[in-house]
Amino acid sequence: MTSLIQYDDSPPHGARGRLDDHGAIAAILEPTGVRLERWEAGATLSPDAAEAEIMAAYAEDIERLKARGGYRSCDIVKMTPDHPDREAMRAKFLAEHVHDDDEVRFFVEGAGLFYIRFGGTVHALECTAGDLIVLPAGTPHWFDTGERPRFTAIRLFTTPEGWVARFTGDEIARAVPLYQGAA
Repeated sequence: MTSLIQYDDSPPHGARGRLDDHGAIAAILEPTGVRLERWEAGATLSPDAAEAEIMAAYAEDIERLKARGGYRSCDIVKMTPDHPDREAMRAKFLAEHVHDDDEVRFFVEGAGLFYIRFGGTVHALECTAGDLIVLPAGTPHWFDTGERPRFTAIRLFTTPEGWVARFTGDEIARAVPLYQGAA
């Protein structure tokens, strides 16, 4: 289930409460420029679906999003608890960063937590299967897979080079609680 916990972005980084209503979460995020939508596959996918099957199931949505956002390419990222690079992948995005391109991710299965900093608040958004999130270029954020990651996501890009992380150097990501995995 999609959820949002908001934290103060200054010490002691107290939690302000939790929301589980998708529409209410999308409305809270709208002023940040972040888009949150729900998608459903046009076909039933097995947990071990191949990349081609996933792309085919969401082809219509992908093309619509490409046209709307000017995205030119997409790929699949999949993380499992036994992935040999899971710790390195988790560590890579646990520091606050921005991108020169939008970060667009659709969760096919599993979950992950985006921390989005805006207006004195850290919005800890747990995205789950069916969630599409679009973070505009330049949005300060970090992403946590949890210690035992399990997710498959479609990522869309204008250019892969624009999606490279530029770290802010702010230590806020160390102060806000880490992701414990899908509830």
